[in-house]
Amino acid sequence: MSAGVDKDEVGRDVRQFHIGVAPGEVGTVALLPGDPFRVPLVAEFLTDVRDVAHNREHRTMTGTYRGKLITATSTGMGCPSTAIAVEELARVGVTSVIRVGSSAALQPGVRAGDLLVSEGSLRADGTTAAYVHHGYPAVPDLELALELRRAAERVAAGSDVAVRSGLNVSSDAFYAETPEVVAGYSRLGMLNIEMESSAMYVVARLRGLRAGMICACSSNLVDGSSVYEAGERLHAGWTAGIEAALEAAVALDL
Repeated sequence: MSAGVDKDEVGRDVRQFHIGVAPGEVGTVALLPGDPFRVPLVAEFLTDVRDVAHNREHRTMTGTYRGKLITATSTGMGCPSTAIAVEELARVGVTSVIRVGSSAALQPGVRAGDLLVSEGSLRADGTTAAYVHHGYPAVPDLELALELRRAAERVAAGSDVAVRSGLNVSSDAFYAETPEVVAGYSRLGMLNIEMESSAMYVVARLRGLRAGMICACSSNLVDGSSVYEAGERLHAGWTAGIEAALEAAVALDL
């Protein structure tokens, strides 16, 4: 009788089924936007760019920044596809991942385009429960989180962009974030809410990767601003967050 398929063992060191990337096509550090159409935004900072793969929601490009090989892979929206992306990137040689995305603020005074550096995620998702005990923490690599904060402050210096750091929520259900739910998270002191970081952090810890996150504020759910109003400030925030992530990757030689 067959013992069945062990997904931890099959498919290593080959072209990956979901992200379509093989060993030798990535650097040791990958920036992870959610949206595949934001991968070229990362590539604008790179030289010698190669368009590696685009399968489903996962687009990958690799290039060089300040002499360092950098990969950008989109995770898609939510923890399930993020977990897949991180698992498969680890299988082809990535050792550090930095999420560069959008996130809604849960505290007053945070404006669209402000940079939000994560100190850890409240696991309001279902994916990580399939991996670990409900009390298992979803936290970034400490040194990487601190360097992201420092890099963000350098990038934002002289502008009206604020840099903030704190705890965030990772939620599975964008349209279930009612005013009542938002108020509860805000009372807990959560800085912002997004949909991917808890899976990235948990899978990274289990697979021996370093992980961090810097997001641009897309809206403020307690002040009443929505993503439909963010416009150019959000785009500028994405750009600043990507630059900060690249600078942190170089500074730490990830």
